[in-house]
Amino acid sequence: MLPLLRADLLRAVDGLVHGFTADRSLTFTADAADPAWATLAAREEIPPRFALVRQVHGRAVHRVSAPGLAGDGDALITDEVGLFLAIRVADCVPILLLGEDHEIAAVHSGWRGTAAGIVPATVAAMRTRPRAAVIGPCISVEQYEVGEEVISGVAASGVPTDVFVRRDLGPRPHADLKAAVAWQLHRCGITAVSTLPHCSVSDPRLHSYRRDRGDSGRMAAFIGWRR
Repeated sequence: MLPLLRADLLRAVDGLVHGFTADRSLTFTADAADPAWATLAAREEIPPRFALVRQVHGRAVHRVSAPGLAGDGDALITDEVGLFLAIRVADCVPILLLGEDHEIAAVHSGWRGTAAGIVPATVAAMRTRPRAAVIGPCISVEQYEVGEEVISGVAASGVPTDVFVRRDLGPRPHADLKAAVAWQLHRCGITAVSTLPHCSVSDPRLHSYRRDRGDSGRMAAFIGWRR
């Protein structure tokens, strides 16, 4: 079986499949025909019907009803059973959302996406209010030393600096993207939020651009309903 990280919050939902890949021997592209997606589908015993976006660190959200590349954007929404939403990360924050009536969403939020408000944009685009959210593996605050432009960018979106900024970890500030995204989710009225503790830089199973630079691949975060 492919090593996957999962959240109990979503694991308990009958018929819902989700996960975050934890195997650096596999890397995922934005091409749904990439063999890695077929490998993931086979090991999860789901159809290889993945909807993807060409991620651009913005706030564009796509509602989809068919597999394949939806275009440029950083979030996907569907209520189609048997269609799996997927995003790719290597330090950025993956977020999976569960609404009502089979509505689900998958979000890619780096610091620019967090500053742009991709999370609230996705929640606003959903037809039902999300009842649960999972924040997946990404770079931890201990590993994420940043410049002041990152701090000011995220703060301009409304996230208080005392929520996501640490200045005691080194000569430059460190940003806690998980905390910033969690604040945005709570601000959107989502109270059931689960945050996985894994750090993409420190965990050798995970892809990390900051750690591996040009040699970094991408791990996948996905969510969907079995037929």
